[in-house]
Amino acid sequence: MIPIFLCGFMGCGKSTVGRIAAKRLKCQCIDLDDYIEEQEGMSIPVIFEQKGEPYFREKETQALAAFRDIGGIVATGGGALLSDLNGETAKNAGMVVFIDTDFDTCYDRIKDDPHRPIAASSTREQLKARFDDRHPKYQAHSHFTIAGGYPPLVIAVKIERLYRKFIKDMEGQH
Repeated sequence: MIPIFLCGFMGCGKSTVGRIAAKRLKCQCIDLDDYIEEQEGMSIPVIFEQKGEPYFREKETQALAAFRDIGGIVATGGGALLSDLNGETAKNAGMVVFIDTDFDTCYDRIKDDPHRPIAASSTREQLKARFDDRHPKYQAHSHFTIAGGYPPLVIAVKIERLYRKFIKDMEGQH
């Protein structure tokens, strides 16, 4: 199976939608951050602290490329597809879908989550600025954009339909 990469801001629904879509497509759903933590044997905050962000971003790029062979649905971290290198790596390895959820919805989902250090240590205004900065990058690095205002099942069905068309179009090119 060609992998499906889900991108978007923190709280846009990548993990929830990914799990539903994976059940529908009978494949695995993998959280990219969890995958990197497992590969490295340490948490992301520890990777950042001990080895630095450039090292982590390099591991992200390697993991994105590895999913070409691993397959499944990959819920990327909020920052995974911001760089042009990672955007191109994901686009070349599979299908990339941006779940475009409005800021207020994302904020309501992340504002009290202790497992999101960026959200916990940022003001609403800082998060909004980060959201606005990232939005065009998510769009540029995706094959498709799906509005995130629908229930997760509806978004998952839309992804499933896009995927089937994407595969068909790819087969038509070979």
